[in-house]
Amino acid sequence: MSTPSSPTARRLWDISPPVHAGSPVFPGDTAFSQQWCATIGPGCPVNVSAITMSPHVGAHADAPLHYDAQGATIGDVSLEAFLGPCRVIHAIGCGPLITWEHIAHSVNGALPQRVLVRTYEHMPVDRWDGQLAAYAPDTIERLADLGVLLVGIDTASIDPADSKTLDSHQVIRRRGLRVLENLVLDAVPEGDYELIALPLKLTTADASPVRAVLRALD
Repeated sequence: MSTPSSPTARRLWDISPPVHAGSPVFPGDTAFSQQWCATIGPGCPVNVSAITMSPHVGAHADAPLHYDAQGATIGDVSLEAFLGPCRVIHAIGCGPLITWEHIAHSVNGALPQRVLVRTYEHMPVDRWDGQLAAYAPDTIERLADLGVLLVGIDTASIDPADSKTLDSHQVIRRRGLRVLENLVLDAVPEGDYELIALPLKLTTADASPVRAVLRALD
């Protein structure tokens, strides 16, 4: 979370977890690692590193290619869904599936096209949670019916960690929604914000890291 630099600056919430060698990853996925290719010293004016990681480490956007063999890569996905008004809804401690009754209290009147759901009191940025909360497929169907373009969550997946059918991912595939996972919403009150979470233009990848932030509307 940052402090405004001037009286007119809108408040920002950084909702991205730290990314480093200890960042949790889905079992079997590629963890973050970094090597130094060059370091400042005699004959070298710069530090240059090389990193290896799954694009699903930390806050990230899934591409349709992640859950559809013929789906678009993240570099081919329109940026529209990842930038604009959003609503943060608390469903803390709910699960294992987030059903409509868990979020209905905040779905009233005009709903922004982006919805982020907080399920943790404190998001576990330092460990893998195999019991993560996920969206019920019907919840995503109903959000799509209301015009939602993007759904987000503070867990590693919108489906249960042990799911082999990925029912909620299949709903977003069929309905054309976008998704953000691994957000940190611990300090964010329920309400409406501006979401900024642009993926990299990775032309062959199934996902991309994002630096996700929320900005106050006024």
